[in-house]
Amino acid sequence: MEIIWLGHACFVLESDGCRAVLDPYSFECYPPLSIEAHEVFCSHGHRDHNYTDGVRLLAPRKSTFTVTKIETFHDDAQGTLRGMNTMHLLEAEGLRVLHCGDLGHPLDAAQLAQVGRCDALLIPVGGYYTIDAKAAKTLADALGARVVVPMHYQHGEYGLREVAGVEDFLALYDAGEVTRLPQNRFTLTHDAPRGVVVPQYKGASL
Repeated sequence: MEIIWLGHACFVLESDGCRAVLDPYSFECYPPLSIEAHEVFCSHGHRDHNYTDGVRLLAPRKSTFTVTKIETFHDDAQGTLRGMNTMHLLEAEGLRVLHCGDLGHPLDAAQLAQVGRCDALLIPVGGYYTIDAKAAKTLADALGARVVVPMHYQHGEYGLREVAGVEDFLALYDAGEVTRLPQNRFTLTHDAPRGVVVPQYKGASL
């Protein structure tokens, strides 16, 4: 399965010719999105996660992905501050990828059980609007995620200025556990080594 990061919390997953995009954005922190996909999934209604106009839908086809939606909150106050957040668990080729959206709190035992095995975890780490670096590391450990991909952080000229960069999160791991990629994509396989994968932002088009 191909996993492609287009900045912020937007990822594209490709499997067997089927392309799904998660949390497409529109805001001044990034260039406008320009992508094609068969399916679009959004964690909540904020424009930096729900800009479906930036996605051109391809001709309908049978989806490769089995999708499970897990309801959570955008804050640590039962949604009273920022509302609901939907995590999406996509499964294809026997691989399970969890996109956390703007998760704002630790998962309870029932939610952890609903996720189950996690081959790749796409998780916010910047804090302020979401869980922060330490909470993200705790959740990754609780899920036993094999591959952890940070998202929703400030980097260079891109990203929300209120949120932290990725370094606080990476500092919680040994240097040998972190792989910084020169590109914005990687292939997830059944024998992928455990650790953190940090794709390099390469623009908002695909």
